Amino acid sequence: MKTPQFFTMKLVASGLLALAGWSTSAAHAAAPLQKSQPGYYRLMVGNVEVTALSDGTNSLSANALLDGIGKDEIAKKLNDAFLTDPIETSINAYLVNTGKKLVLIDTGAGGTIDKNSGHLVESLKAAGYQPGQVDEIYLTHLHLDHAGGLAKNGKRVFPNAVVRADRKESDYWLSAKNAATALRGGKKSFTVAVDVLRPYIAAGKFVPFDGDSELTPGISSVANYGHTPGHNAYGVSSKGQRLTIFGDLVHVGAIQFQHPEVTIAFDSDEHEAMADRRRAFDAIADQRELVAGAHLPFPGIGHITKDGSGYRWQPVNYTLPH
Repeated sequence: MKTPQFFTMKLVASGLLALAGWSTSAAHAAAPLQKSQPGYYRLMVGNVEVTALSDGTNSLSANALLDGIGKDEIAKKLNDAFLTDPIETSINAYLVNTGKKLVLIDTGAGGTIDKNSGHLVESLKAAGYQPGQVDEIYLTHLHLDHAGGLAKNGKRVFPNAVVRADRKESDYWLSAKNAATALRGGKKSFTVAVDVLRPYIAAGKFVPFDGDSELTPGISSVANYGHTPGHNAYGVSSKGQRLTIFGDLVHVGAIQFQHPEVTIAFDSDEHEAMADRRRAFDAIADQRELVAGAHLPFPGIGHITKDGSGYRWQPVNYTLPH
């Protein structure tokens, strides 16, 4: 592996005390409630180290954004899952250390959306890595919360990384014609896509790919174009084990696993997005693959099983490194 900090766990005593409701300065005094944000979680896929990285969260309104389900049913499903609307939704990215390359899948939101997001670099450093060590970045797509962390103030956050995305995706979001005809609410996505890719394009470090491709030994792209024109998942394979890392196949797991027909307003083609979700989940369930999702509760890693006409999410069992 590329760093000696393999399976390093950093537990800060004051943070643990705060989590327990104690003040670090006076154990008998009540501490103000602090939100704890886990930064990273590691596991092995064969000989490949995969680190889930938290960029934070984003507030998402199921009532306003989900299609194909009534508001009463939304309320019931959320209540059953001990959730309320709007939902605080995880934004996850995944660092894949093949031993020869360090590949980051998605970059989080940067400073483009919710105040609770934009923590990817902080999580990366907590995991024992630096932005300059990242060799390649594979984007599931170019929405704000997946690509916004690429650049800051016009400069590359990952100065040595080659950025890759499906050509259909970059052609769509870098098109001035598409930007000009976008609805008002979607124009920011075009602006951010151009802004964050521009410094990589200028440096000759943006290299698009076409459809299903092996991008580096052990990591391949898997096209599922419904959510955006060039939306992709990525398969990580080693020693007979496989992990599929997907972007926006699911936004609200408490609803969309059981009801895969439910789409979201962000889908560019809701019918294709629905079909992609079923196709991907059927394959994952049949193969009993490990999966990781960008908007599943952090670390967003687990299994998908078939359950009647829908699916069930089973989070990975928390395991300490051996």
